[in-house]
Amino acid sequence: MEVLLEFAKLLIPAAAVLYGMYLVVKSFVQKELDKSRIEIKSKNTEVTLPLRLKAYERLSLFLERITPNNLIIRVRDNSFTAPQFQQALLNEIREEFNHNLSQQIYVSDNAWNLVKNAKEEVIALVNKSSKDLNPDQNSLVLAKRIFDTLMERKVDPTAVALSQIKEEVRSLF
Repeated sequence: MEVLLEFAKLLIPAAAVLYGMYLVVKSFVQKELDKSRIEIKSKNTEVTLPLRLKAYERLSLFLERITPNNLIIRVRDNSFTAPQFQQALLNEIREEFNHNLSQQIYVSDNAWNLVKNAKEEVIALVNKSSKDLNPDQNSLVLAKRIFDTLMERKVDPTAVALSQIKEEVRSLF
């Protein structure tokens, strides 16, 4: 019995020391894992932040390019009839959108939905303005109608999306 008691006197402190070492090693390993996670996240941020900023930049440019004022000035051709001009405007909007489609993975869902809605509103504005036009009328008549319809709205269809994009970029810093 005395041997067992002596054995317990040695075993209990050794077990306590071993358990203490286990906790120290576990704590050290956990800190190292946390440190490496932070380092990986930091490196990911170094890579993704410029990509996200570039995406916001490209979407801002897209919105500026499809703003009716800029779109009409860029696409307008005096030789176009109103229907030809309408098609040219719609094609330009769709090409611009398709060119920037991949940017959606870098921006929030809300921002992307606002960009898509802005595109759809500009398309609707062009289509609404071209409604009831004589096919023989020139592009100037359609351009004037688009400006008139835009003035009635008092809000540029791209303004909301552009302001959301600017807000998200500000929140990154």
